[in-house]
Amino acid sequence: MNIQVLPDHKLSSVAPLKPCNVEKKEVELILVKDQNGVQYTSSTIMPTPSTHGTPCTAEELEERETWGKKIDFLLSVIGFAVDLANVWRFPYLCYKNGGGAFLIPYILFLVIAGMPLFYMELALGQYNREGAATVWKICPVFKGVGYTVIIIALYVGFYYNVIIAWSLYYLFSSMTSELPWLHCGNAWNSPNCTDPKLLNGSFLGNGTSYAKYKMTPAAEFYERGVLQLHESRGIQDLGMPRWELVLCLVAVVFLLYFSLWKGVKSSGKVVYITATMPYVVLFVLLIRGITLPGAMDGIRAYLHIDFKQLNDPKVWIDAATQIFYSLGAGFGVLIAFASYNKFDNNCYRDAILTSTVNCVTSFFSGFAIFSVLGYMAYKHGVRIEDVATEGAGLVFIIYPEAISTLPGSTFWAIVFFIMLLTLGIDSSMGGMEAVITGLSDDFKILKRNRKLFTFATAFGTFLVALFCITNGGIYVLTLLDNYAAGTSILFGVLIEAIGVSWFYGVDRFSEDIERMMGFKPGLYWRLCWKFVSPTFLLVVVIASIVTSTGLSYDDYVFPSWSNVIGWGVALSSMMFVPIYAIYKFLSMPGTFKQRIAYCITPEHEHHLVAEGATIRQFTLKHWLAI
Repeated sequence: MNIQVLPDHKLSSVAPLKPCNVEKKEVELILVKDQNGVQYTSSTIMPTPSTHGTPCTAEELEERETWGKKIDFLLSVIGFAVDLANVWRFPYLCYKNGGGAFLIPYILFLVIAGMPLFYMELALGQYNREGAATVWKICPVFKGVGYTVIIIALYVGFYYNVIIAWSLYYLFSSMTSELPWLHCGNAWNSPNCTDPKLLNGSFLGNGTSYAKYKMTPAAEFYERGVLQLHESRGIQDLGMPRWELVLCLVAVVFLLYFSLWKGVKSSGKVVYITATMPYVVLFVLLIRGITLPGAMDGIRAYLHIDFKQLNDPKVWIDAATQIFYSLGAGFGVLIAFASYNKFDNNCYRDAILTSTVNCVTSFFSGFAIFSVLGYMAYKHGVRIEDVATEGAGLVFIIYPEAISTLPGSTFWAIVFFIMLLTLGIDSSMGGMEAVITGLSDDFKILKRNRKLFTFATAFGTFLVALFCITNGGIYVLTLLDNYAAGTSILFGVLIEAIGVSWFYGVDRFSEDIERMMGFKPGLYWRLCWKFVSPTFLLVVVIASIVTSTGLSYDDYVFPSWSNVIGWGVALSSMMFVPIYAIYKFLSMPGTFKQRIAYCITPEHEHHLVAEGATIRQFTLKHWLAI
């Protein structure tokens, strides 16, 4: 239990404690003094039972739970940040955008924007010990952005769990002596199915790259066997959910529920497996990959340096969006995870460590991917660029096909899909924890019934996910993937950065960090929070809107009404920012100026507004402070 003894001028806003009978209890006293840093004293209190005292309710004595061990927190953050995109997106982006040269904008954006935002969210959650919505007691008008990121995290859960279900389906399908995507002649294959051994550079001479050729057994297993895409005419023709995928989805949702139902005490143990397994598997796949013929050609193609690519603005936009999505700032997850830390935990070191591990993982995974792509190119006599691809096509078509040609293919397939499963499950756990923590901190009834609320959230995501496992479900998934967490999440983090750095104040935020850790963030971090990160986010938001085009999936172009629905999904989360701000302003008492003051001052200073004292946000000094 943290007790903050506030300076005299703040005491009037603290409600007097209700006398009650309590048992002997260890408490940590945190004495917060103006400008004097922090003193920690550990003491024991034993109030004398009073004859007129009332028994304390569980809620009054309730302490916020904390991680069992520090490693639980670190693995949870790493497990959340390291996801499927580290394997299926970064290596291809690096290869496509100048190889080693791409690392220049990537590392630059990591240092000036990725790490500062990561550090900011961890510190924000740890100091205030609240989820993404209630953390805005520091500046109440911004609470809407908390709801925005919670809604986005929920939306992502709708389709992300489906990708994990596909991985589980592939895992079960791999448990045979001969992998089902090795040959044609299965029930799902088309008459045009072509044995990969017959495919070479001359056969594909019509300009079709191997990665885009859809008649191989592996491509047909994914599109016809798993997705059953051939039975749908488009997003308007969905059909019924496939029972095999429904069972896989049920298994994923149950796994999520039992990982999260007891809070961080249970999820902190699950990540011991889910966060470490991908590293073991990536290392094993890399060792196997580099022994294959053509592997070195693939790795050389991955690392080739082409500085001319840096003249293309799209390369810089790719680097900026990749670093942002890869670290996972803005989903409310980092705030939720950090809120369960001990008050004096060194979250600065955690931010540097976990964000670095995430980016090194992305780079390392490229070797495991491109060694196998080099082997594929060698086997079919084509160039690396003909087999290089990203996204689901890489992990569900190209890589499984390569694995199927190796001795002991069943073992390698099982290992690979276990990696995909573990990469996905802890990222999904993080997103769901953000929703549960964010809403249960705001609505105490949900906190008291956490198990029931966790089940309701998991079941809700399951019901919506059913639309993504129908015959045309891939179209619904593509729509959600593009719009649910595209521009809206960038917008959310932009507002969050402005709220913390400008309205709450970088100087005040730095003092909060000093109270926790005993030292203030350096000038570099304060400048990044105040100027660099918001500017970076603004540019990326504008770029994402300007470069936005109509949706397509391979040759299928989505009808215009589906793009309207997509923007509706995006706006449904973003609208919480202005709607809540208007609601907050109208619900506050007093004159126009007092209402503004109530909206932008921390809740514990509202008594100063009522007393007519000078509000720091109404002074030039506040806005110029760094």
